[in-house]
Amino acid sequence: MSKISKLLTAYQQHLTIPWDPGAAAVQRVMFAVYDKTDELRLRANIEEFRLVTEAAGKKWLPIDLTDAFPKWMAAHEHREAYFERPSRLSGYPNGEIKPFVSSLIAQLKRQIVQEAGPDTVVALIGTGALFGVARVSTVVAGIQDSIPGRLLVFFPGEFRPEDHTYRLLDARDGWNYLAVPLLANE
Repeated sequence: MSKISKLLTAYQQHLTIPWDPGAAAVQRVMFAVYDKTDELRLRANIEEFRLVTEAAGKKWLPIDLTDAFPKWMAAHEHREAYFERPSRLSGYPNGEIKPFVSSLIAQLKRQIVQEAGPDTVVALIGTGALFGVARVSTVVAGIQDSIPGRLLVFFPGEFRPEDHTYRLLDARDGWNYLAVPLLANE
């Protein structure tokens, strides 16, 4: 069985647990953790996650973040100046461009409020594309209270159970987050 198939099985098993409508926001978040080298395999099989979700009687709302930053930058009135001197972008040296992150969180909240209900799995795809411009932890923290159902974050990186930390693309220092980890090796 492939790692992505194992990840799908872990997700499917987690969906069988009844949803507590009074669960705290952090308890409604799942991280589907997979090796960064499996990104294309995951994307080729994303439809399987939708089918499993719908078979469990839930709705599926995929949100692809892959081109979120390029679209934001293309629409920015000062983009030429930022291309010449990226350091002008607030947060650039730290790998989290604050105006982009704020805009992305606001955009995601609007979409979630309009399209998601208490039986919806909101799936964030393409989180690896945020590397260097936004922290996944900041985005998740910014939208988790807006999720009426569940949030599934497809996360190319690693999870360390000993200290419950996640590392995006195995490169950035990890952060401790209490989301439910879904792992391909289970």
